[in-house]
Amino acid sequence: MKFSFLLLSVFAPVAAFAQTPNFTITGNIGKLDKPAKVYIDYSDTNGKGKEDSASVVNGVFTFKGFITGQTTARMSLDHEGKGKPFSIYSPGADVIYFYFGPEQIKVTSKDSLSNAAWKGSKIYDEHTAFNKKIGGSIMELTAMYQKEYAEASPEDKRDEEFMKALNAKQTELRKQRGLKMVEFAKTNPNSFFSLVALSEAAGSYTDMATAQTILSSLNKDLQKMDMAKELQQRINAEKLTAVGKPAPAFTQNDVNDKPLSLTDLKGKVVLLDFWASWCSPCRAENPNMLKQYKIYKDKGFEILSVSLDSKKEPWVEAIAQDGLPWLHVSDLKGWSNAAGRLYGVRGVPACYLIDRDGKIIATDVRGEKLNEKLAEIFKN
Repeated sequence: MKFSFLLLSVFAPVAAFAQTPNFTITGNIGKLDKPAKVYIDYSDTNGKGKEDSASVVNGVFTFKGFITGQTTARMSLDHEGKGKPFSIYSPGADVIYFYFGPEQIKVTSKDSLSNAAWKGSKIYDEHTAFNKKIGGSIMELTAMYQKEYAEASPEDKRDEEFMKALNAKQTELRKQRGLKMVEFAKTNPNSFFSLVALSEAAGSYTDMATAQTILSSLNKDLQKMDMAKELQQRINAEKLTAVGKPAPAFTQNDVNDKPLSLTDLKGKVVLLDFWASWCSPCRAENPNMLKQYKIYKDKGFEILSVSLDSKKEPWVEAIAQDGLPWLHVSDLKGWSNAAGRLYGVRGVPACYLIDRDGKIIATDVRGEKLNEKLAEIFKN
C-alpha cells in the first residue's frame, strides 16, 4: 500500500480535532524485544493513507491514529531489525492483511503476527466471518497450496500431471471463492464486505455490467466510500480505455514539478506505462523498453511513465538507477494516483500503446509483444 496525507482543514481547531486518535492497536508478541519492529500501512475511506512503525519492547508495541470508518491495512513484524522491506518481502515474512475500524484492539501471540489472536475489533471479526463464507482469504488459499506442495514427495514435485492437478485445484478454489464473493455482494447490500467482495471480483469473476448493477444496489453510504468510487472508475475505464478509443487525457507533474499532459504528445506514438520503483516486474522490463526507445525515438516514439509511488525520492532514484531517459510523471498518491484511477489500473506493470492521433491501439504490450508492435508501426 502506498499513501499520502489526509486533507487539512483551513480551520486549525477543526484540523486538530480531526487528528485526535480514535483507534489503538496494542500488541503483545511473547518476549520479543529490540531491535524487533512492527510496521503498519493503512488507508481511510477517502483513499488517503498512512504508514507507521513501532519498536517492540518487552513483547509490546502500540499504534494510535485517526481513521474514518473501516480501513484496510497491512502489518508486518521484523523480528531481527532488518527494515521494512525485509519484514514484508523476505521468505517466510511475518506479514498480515486485515480490516479494522475506530476501535481499541489487542493483538496477542506467543511468537508472531500470523498466528495472533485479536480482541476488540468488530470489523476484524466480520472480516473473519466473511472469509469463512467465501471459502477463505487469498492468503489462506495460497498457504494451503504451499502446504500441499511442501508435503508432496520429490517424485510428485517432478511429475507434470501431479503439478497440473495441484494447480488446477487451486484455480478452481479461487474461482469458487470469486463466485461466492459475487453472490455475497448481491445478497448483503448493507455489508461493508459486500463492497470489498465486489471490488475484488469485478472484472475477474463477473463482468463490469453486472458489477455496475450490484454496486448500484448497495447501501448509499457504501456507495460514497472511496472503494466504491474506485470501482466505479474501473467500470467506466473498461469502456474508456478499449482499443480504438481516444486515450483519456490527464496532466501530472514531472520530476521537476512541471506539469506535463498526455495531449502534449499528440503526433507521436506513445507507450503509456504505469509502474513504480518498488515493482520488480516493472523494472525488469525497463532494459527492453530502453532498447526500443533508442531504436524508435527519432522516428516519433515516446514513452510516458506514470509512477504509482507515494514518495518522490525512491521514484527519482529508480529512474536514475535504471537510466530511463524518457518522460516521467506522478502525483505521488500511490494507488490513488489520479491517472491510474482514470485508467482503472489495479496492478503494475500496466501499459497502453497510443497512436499519433491519440487513440489506444494496444494494451498490455510488453516484452516481445511490444517489440513486434513497434516494428510493425515503424516498418516504413
